Amino acid sequence: MFRRSSDGATDGKAQGSQSPQGAQTPEAPVKTKPTAEAGKGRPTPKRSAAEANRYRTVTGSTTSGRGPTKAGDPARKLTPEEKAKARSDRDRQTAAMRRGEDWALGARDRGQAKRLARDYVDAHRRPMEYYMYALILLIVALFAGKSHSAVSSYMQYFLLAVLAVIVVDALLLRRSLLKVVNERLPGESTRGLTFYSVMRALQLRRFRTPAPRLKPGDEI
Repeated sequence: MFRRSSDGATDGKAQGSQSPQGAQTPEAPVKTKPTAEAGKGRPTPKRSAAEANRYRTVTGSTTSGRGPTKAGDPARKLTPEEKAKARSDRDRQTAAMRRGEDWALGARDRGQAKRLARDYVDAHRRPMEYYMYALILLIVALFAGKSHSAVSSYMQYFLLAVLAVIVVDALLLRRSLLKVVNERLPGESTRGLTFYSVMRALQLRRFRTPAPRLKPGDEI
């Protein structure tokens, strides 16, 4: 009796191990979407993309605060509130730049040495300050000298004299300014300071930007 049952068990195992030809293999389980994607209908965004959407500028561009600003949609129009805020920010920055506040100044005007150079130029009257008036006089004389050859020859000497005055005054300004900067700001870089101060001295006082804080004769 035990022998038959063991034989039957052996035969059953053998029959189960041998599959008939043409039999289909069981189908693979269908892949399902992750729970997060199935619940929201979209994949979870990356951290960098999520942080980039947290910051939005007035013009509609986005930035994560740590990288370059992404350009906004050019077709998007600003709302009246955004336009008013942008105009207010520009006016506030322009007023601060006129006052000489460092946060509103460009790289060309920023720094203690540049501030000292502006004050030094504004506190002194220099011959090159009247360069614009001489230039206007020269233009008028050139138009008037078309019919008088003698006037045009005199204007050439006048132009050479103006250029000579500017060059000499620029050299004197450079020497005195560098001396003051080295005394008050030792170790400060003076690169480009001469050109910066000369260009400011050539401008009319009312058109200088930032606006002069000192008047001629004031102590620096």
